[in-house]
Amino acid sequence: MANQPADVRVIVLHGAHGGPDTNWFPWLHAELENRGIEVIRPTFPTPEGQSLSAWMTVYDETIKSLPEKPTILVGHSLGSAMTLRVVEQATKPFVGTFITSAFVGALGLPDYDPINQSFFDDPFDWAGICARKGAAHGSWAGDDDPYVPLERSQQVADLLQTSLEVIPGGGHLNRETGFNAFPQVRDAILSACQQA
Repeated sequence: MANQPADVRVIVLHGAHGGPDTNWFPWLHAELENRGIEVIRPTFPTPEGQSLSAWMTVYDETIKSLPEKPTILVGHSLGSAMTLRVVEQATKPFVGTFITSAFVGALGLPDYDPINQSFFDDPFDWAGICARKGAAHGSWAGDDDPYVPLERSQQVADLLQTSLEVIPGGGHLNRETGFNAFPQVRDAILSACQQA
């Protein structure tokens, strides 16, 4: 049974001003769970009380009582930066790392930059992240994202040494632009599960 999808855990990390029940996260959860894959969607404090340390505390509390299992991380927007921080601090590699609408640093958005700042105070250990991101990895971005310029997502993909799939008209790849489902991410995860 070691190679069956049920032996892989998927953790979905939402972004600032978001939550685990927004965008395509519930759809992805159902799609994977129907295939016997465990899915965890932590709820991070945002915008009130949002900080890297607060989010790390929630993440650690969420997984500490769970049995060890090969894990795939999925992050959206600021959740992508959180994903990178989790990989950075890990002691062993993940099965896979998938990020959407990713960025690092300030975006010039007054509703987001102040609450996002702690995630970027320290430089990322890109070598360590790349060493632990897992064999399966990918990145997606809309070509018309109103919050994250495409070149910022490309920069992260380059630093992560992964491909960037650009989705025409995808916007921020969220519910605002009709992203209540995300088959590309699902299929990448299913492929990764088969390889795990």
